[in-house]
Amino acid sequence: MKRDGFTLIELLIVMALIGLLATIAIPRLTNTKERAQVAAMKTDLRNLVTMEENFLAENQKYTIDLGTAYHVSPANRTPAITLTSDGWTAVITSSNTTQQCAVFVGSTPLAPATREGAPACAKGASSATPLP
Repeated sequence: MKRDGFTLIELLIVMALIGLLATIAIPRLTNTKERAQVAAMKTDLRNLVTMEENFLAENQKYTIDLGTAYHVSPANRTPAITLTSDGWTAVITSSNTTQQCAVFVGSTPLAPATREGAPACAKGASSATPLP
């Protein structure tokens, strides 16, 4: 007997395997955009630390306005910088995630950051729209 095609059973087995692989792979890929946005927010805060330290070296004080010298990544909002008695704090949010990231320099920590100069992120109470 000569066969030229696939049987229905063979096609069903292939479809089941594809479905199984999809159920494993899709959850891993769903939050990739959000993770990338959070990484961009952390990078923006690291750049802010560098810019603030440069400003301090030149002017012997910190500032809340770096002017045109500092830019954030697309979809990130400009960080809210607050001066403290011995440094500053900053919070950044994005329109693409509900997380917010913070960094501080000095002795006044700002949640979720716990180490000076090291950005940290956590789910925030912002009104940002999460990615689909």
